[in-house]
Amino acid sequence: MGEGTRLGEGLRAYRLIAGMWIRSSLTYRASFFLTLIGNLVVTGLDFATILLMFTQVDRLGGWTMPEVAFLYGLSATAFGFADLVFGSLDVLGTRIRDGSFDTLLVRPAPVLAQIGADHFALRRLGRISQGGLVLAYALTVVDVDWTPEKVLLVPVTVAGGAVIFCALFLMGATFQFVAGDAAEVQNAFTYGGTTLLQYPPTVFGKDFVRGVTFLLPLAFVNWIPAAHILGRPYPLRLPEWTAWAPPLVAVAGCVLAGLAWRVGLRSYRSTGS
Repeated sequence: MGEGTRLGEGLRAYRLIAGMWIRSSLTYRASFFLTLIGNLVVTGLDFATILLMFTQVDRLGGWTMPEVAFLYGLSATAFGFADLVFGSLDVLGTRIRDGSFDTLLVRPAPVLAQIGADHFALRRLGRISQGGLVLAYALTVVDVDWTPEKVLLVPVTVAGGAVIFCALFLMGATFQFVAGDAAEVQNAFTYGGTTLLQYPPTVFGKDFVRGVTFLLPLAFVNWIPAAHILGRPYPLRLPEWTAWAPPLVAVAGCVLAGLAWRVGLRSYRSTGS
């Protein structure tokens, strides 16, 4: 069976399973929309914290409030899409421990599609909406000399960042084959990653910035392309072309995560329960 056929089967299985969960969540419409609004409000508290900071200071690490809002919008929107698609992967550790993961192995559908769409939560659209609103606001107030190149770089950055986060979700899930219950470790790099990217790189030490650039390439989610758009110095004085590197980093991350997933899946040994 070719890779294209398996990919098509995986996408079809994901769509069917996610559709089942969507229909389930929409059974009680009022409850769903209240949950969606609640999710939007709760995630908005992160940005409210940043706004409170700017009531005491004019700049944060040399960045203005609209510039920080731009960073926040890029990171939150990209993470929101990844969380919607692969946010359910953190249940893998629980399934491995209780033995229910074995059930997925015998079903005639790719395992990754099944676990990725498991408990698909449409309420996570609230996070995307909140991040998108902040991004839209930032785009209207930030001081940028917009060119066609910079306009195009915004959606490219969001798309690349979303795929980078998806790769991190998958890598974290793969680690649970070894650790058994590492959901919080996974969350530290995904949810924790989007939180640190909401702040300028200038508030962190250079060694830390190097780590999230070359080891865990979170800097490509927003720091580097945002620096190009805003006309600010690149973190670590990287070459200018790296502003367009997020798609390349995303592809490399997906390849590595996919290979790790296959190794983890082959190494899995049933609990016997």
